[in-house]
Amino acid sequence: MSNRALLEVIALDVEDAVAAQAGGADRLELVTDMAADGLTPARETFAAIRAAVDIPLRVMIRKADGFAAGDVSLLAATARELRAEGAREFVLGFLNADGSPDLAAVEAVLAELAGCAWTFHRAIDRAADRDQLRKALADLPGLDTYLTAGAAAGVEEGLPVLLAEAARGGEPGYGARILVGGGLGLAHVPVLRAGGVDAFHIGGAARPGGWERPVSAAAVAEWRAALD
Repeated sequence: MSNRALLEVIALDVEDAVAAQAGGADRLELVTDMAADGLTPARETFAAIRAAVDIPLRVMIRKADGFAAGDVSLLAATARELRAEGAREFVLGFLNADGSPDLAAVEAVLAELAGCAWTFHRAIDRAADRDQLRKALADLPGLDTYLTAGAAAGVEEGLPVLLAEAARGGEPGYGARILVGGGLGLAHVPVLRAGGVDAFHIGGAARPGGWERPVSAAAVAEWRAALD
């Protein structure tokens, strides 16, 4: 069996998507408005990217900055519309004010996804109790990934948590894949790989010119080489 690590790259548009695929990305996370840490892109953007690349796409279901769900009916309608457009993989995650998982909001969205694969995003890094959150979500249909830095401040602070959670793989609540992102640098890769982490998520690291510039295929290729 191959031990090739998964490399996921944030894409805002077709130009990003094409460059990321050319650089060796395995999957894209599709968002808009990085000033709000990534919201749901337009259906038209999803459709254009789907037509331009042939790697998997995970689409964000998030309508406002922060981790509160907001209008749950709007989230559900958004998920339904993206499914109708052909989306088959998603990213979502909502917390209550006390830092517990908002299961009602998550389940309302999942009801529209019909078992599609999805990632619980970095809301886990703001949870009051990570272990409790994982166990509360463990049996939800389609959940196969947690996007996490291990800490709200980023990977540098969260490394001990990431390694500890990777070591618990297969325990109740720890079956989903760990996808590391949030302040991730190339220097973190060797220790994470040695600890059993095999999935990595980059956004700004794929854009040496900053978020106002598109994804660089060369930057993605550098990550691909480091992971391989």
